[in-house]
Amino acid sequence: MNKSRKFAALITITIFLMALYTRGFAQKTDEEEEGEHGLYIEKPKLITVGLIAGANFAQVDGDNYAGYRKIGANVGGKGYVRLFKHVSFSFEMLYTQKGSKSDLIRYSTLDSTTFALKYGIKLNYVEIPLMLNYFDKHKSHVGLGISISRLVSSSELLVTDPPVNLNLANYPFRVNNYDLVAGADLHLWKGLYFDVRFQYSLVPIRTSSPPGFSRSQDEYSNLWAVRLMYLFN
Repeated sequence: MNKSRKFAALITITIFLMALYTRGFAQKTDEEEEGEHGLYIEKPKLITVGLIAGANFAQVDGDNYAGYRKIGANVGGKGYVRLFKHVSFSFEMLYTQKGSKSDLIRYSTLDSTTFALKYGIKLNYVEIPLMLNYFDKHKSHVGLGISISRLVSSSELLVTDPPVNLNLANYPFRVNNYDLVAGADLHLWKGLYFDVRFQYSLVPIRTSSPPGFSRSQDEYSNLWAVRLMYLFN
């Protein structure tokens, strides 16, 4: 089983188990006392919306470099739809920047005299994460889901010594992408939350990469995001 199928199976099983749990939990809520719970502690609402701003720390698996050195924006809006007392479905509309960056000197596998001095990938997306979230009584919550993204623009930089004649435009990135997303939101004050999430692409962001400067033809994006979110009452 390849990597994308493993992640797809994992997310399917996890969402199925969460659905079973929430179904069982919903049966208990009618027997509980009505009180202040989760996101809707002031006034129970069906839908709650807010704004998000933060940064991605990204890398690309397969590009011969390691480390979350590529820093990019992660901004947009988010909405929650209440399903049960502690469980909500969330949807986001984001502008997000991913990719890879390194100033480490690497040997090229093309020959023993060529060095890669600088390398970078810049990927700009419009992204829609869809998640199931569980809230505790303090409004903090954890979530799991998938993200659908559309590539807006891309660029790739490769500086070598001596210079090599390599047309990077011959190695395009996939336009439509799908990621596994897991995150946690800590309630700070009123509508303010601190959010941390991890994403890993379920399908390769491209299946053909520059020869001599990549470890694999299939490359996968992954990142950590750190964000602030404000939800409006």
